[in-house]
Amino acid sequence: MDSIGKSFIRKDAADKVTGRAKYVDDYSRADMLWGATVRSTETHARVLSIDIREALKIKGVAGIYTHKDIPGKNIVPLVLPDYPFLAEDTVKFRGQAVALVAADSRETARKAAKLVKVKYSPLAAVYDPLKAIEKNAPKIFGDDNIFRKFVVQKGDADAAFAECDVVVEGTYTTNYQVHTYLETQGMMAAPTDTGMVVHGTMQCPFYVLNAVADIIGYPHNKVRIIQTTTGGGFGGKEDVPSIVAGHAAMLAYITGRPVKVIYDREEDFVSMSKRHPGYAEVKYGASRDGKILAAKIRYILDGGAFSTLSPIVLWRGTIHAAGPYDIADVSVETFAVATNKVPCGAYRGFGQPQINFANEVLVDELAAKLSMDPAELRLKNALKPESLTITNQKIGPSCGLVETIEKAAAEIKWKEKISSGGTPPPESKNDAYASKNIRRGVGMASTVYGVCLGAAGKFLAKAGAHVQIQPDGSVTVAVGNTDMGQGARTVLSQIAAEGLGAPYALVDVIEPDTSRVPDSGPTVASRTTVMSGNAILNACKAIRSRMDPLIREMAGANANAAVHTADGFFVVGGGSDHGATGKKISYADAIKKCHAERVNLTYDGWWTEEGTTFDPMTGLGDAYIVYTFSTTAVEIELDTATGEVKILKIVGAHDIGKAVNPMLAEGQIQGGALQGAGYALMENLVVQNGVMLNPNFSGYTIPTSVDAPAEIVPVIVEKEFHDGPYGAKGLGEPPLISVAPAVANAIYNAAGIRIRCIPALPEKILDALKKKKKK
Repeated sequence: MDSIGKSFIRKDAADKVTGRAKYVDDYSRADMLWGATVRSTETHARVLSIDIREALKIKGVAGIYTHKDIPGKNIVPLVLPDYPFLAEDTVKFRGQAVALVAADSRETARKAAKLVKVKYSPLAAVYDPLKAIEKNAPKIFGDDNIFRKFVVQKGDADAAFAECDVVVEGTYTTNYQVHTYLETQGMMAAPTDTGMVVHGTMQCPFYVLNAVADIIGYPHNKVRIIQTTTGGGFGGKEDVPSIVAGHAAMLAYITGRPVKVIYDREEDFVSMSKRHPGYAEVKYGASRDGKILAAKIRYILDGGAFSTLSPIVLWRGTIHAAGPYDIADVSVETFAVATNKVPCGAYRGFGQPQINFANEVLVDELAAKLSMDPAELRLKNALKPESLTITNQKIGPSCGLVETIEKAAAEIKWKEKISSGGTPPPESKNDAYASKNIRRGVGMASTVYGVCLGAAGKFLAKAGAHVQIQPDGSVTVAVGNTDMGQGARTVLSQIAAEGLGAPYALVDVIEPDTSRVPDSGPTVASRTTVMSGNAILNACKAIRSRMDPLIREMAGANANAAVHTADGFFVVGGGSDHGATGKKISYADAIKKCHAERVNLTYDGWWTEEGTTFDPMTGLGDAYIVYTFSTTAVEIELDTATGEVKILKIVGAHDIGKAVNPMLAEGQIQGGALQGAGYALMENLVVQNGVMLNPNFSGYTIPTSVDAPAEIVPVIVEKEFHDGPYGAKGLGEPPLISVAPAVANAIYNAAGIRIRCIPALPEKILDALKKKKKK
């Protein structure tokens, strides 16, 4: 193939390194106002009054507005209708938006916001999700504080446990994770004679369109959303941009002037959604030879004050609750719970990293109890083609889990290093400190990831694409999915180029503008390559069906001759093909001929997920169209004197079907691995009684280049998916998911201590070492 499997440079690379790319804060208007938000200082309270008199006295303030001024609906259109754009009679978390200020400068707007006086009457609050589901807990949502509950009942887990030779169980907790994208949330809204235009940083332009239309009361065809170059998302620009855009559009609607809203880093921290803290009780039972026979899991996500995307985050976590293993009898019960804290929403991995941490650490605990190599235990129980998932879905032929385990083990030198865990580095013989305190270890963890939205997201499981070949042969592709740094424009350009037989350099995927692109669904769930890729491919096939008869005519071949592409040419037939000439026709000549003959070289492609099912009573069904399979292996050094962990090497082996662009795939694996390392070891958001204590980079630590392992090795396994574009599956989210449990398992191999709560901060490790020493 000319374009698939090739490592083309990203389409947006030159614009970004030269500064030509325009982010939302690069857009401005001469008559523009700035917006600022008045936020709650209470975690749960009634709003008694809002006094704006002092703030209005500041020169340059154009207006201050509350929920009473909203011209349309005061509900953010997400999954459940519980999150208001602006608080009404109560606030439910510290940082909730209460009022909006419009002023002639950013500084003036923020100064005025600080002078707005809100009087509150505090209400009883609850901050612990386990306490929130107790009968007498303060009520935040409904009559039980449960946003959503799911169950999976496959077989009879209780009966199966009675037959097990070995049973292990544990309780595991994970903390928040902040997206820490380079570009904070931002929007610019401008009223026009015919409607409202919004520029901004986002993942899902059509989500934002719905929100803006709702808050200002406009029909959808009067609202235009344009995605600007987006400086990272990781899920944080899926749900939240609807709120930011709604605020900017409301101010623009009321004032009749353009309004820009850009959050600073601290405001972004305190008000935007996070990865859900997780709590999991997991129990596995196995036979003496290591076959896992039964699993029982109770999994709770802390959703914060409003549901945002918690119901579907929980659903994904539920489907993957027992990991990538073939287990006959499984019982799963999961809850997304309301608390008086910052709402949680989408984050790379979407409900899986929390439960994957639990089940992959417990798999290692089971291996230890069986005196079995953890890699061998995983291989023995790994999902394979024809295996059944916990929802009773039969795994198809695109399943390379075994290969990912084997390749990750080989790259990390597993057999050699697992047996030498707990020893000093070989080079430490002449270093007294290292010889005494530094211990090395290796760890492994695997995961399975359902690609696209699955049965729970059927109403969004579609993608549209517009493809047009211009008279000069250049190709314009329009899709509603966004590029936020992952390289989507490049990959989709490669799919279009291959489908049309066009040179890659001639293909351009335009940035989303809802007035110019079809709705391709959200840019989430590692779905863009599969969904929009297939929609593009369908359009390309339709266009080729119009081109090929003329190409055959140009080659002097009959109507039955096959037409394929090679080295930038259309090749008609060849070999034993009946009626073939083997003649090559250039792309440029073919396009010139088609336009001369008035052939329509424009087509709108469409693709939908089909065949997914889910029974909410039993939790059984074909949950996803296909799965990506992954294994992470790590090598670490642990300083037993300080509790510090240094990751020396991360290997990420991923079955992704087909790597459309191997270089970009490797970049995804490397970036996800480092993000997972931060989740494992250092990213520690401290929230006490609903108050965030470290909402900035001086208090919330993320990995930098200094913390990066010397080696992050991507390993690509290709088990092609028959319904994927050229065999491709999704990759965006899996590289992060299994890093944290692999690190925790490596810590055990190095020092003999179990990490059941992350991040594994040095003080936690020192505490565990002290407890081990006392035993």
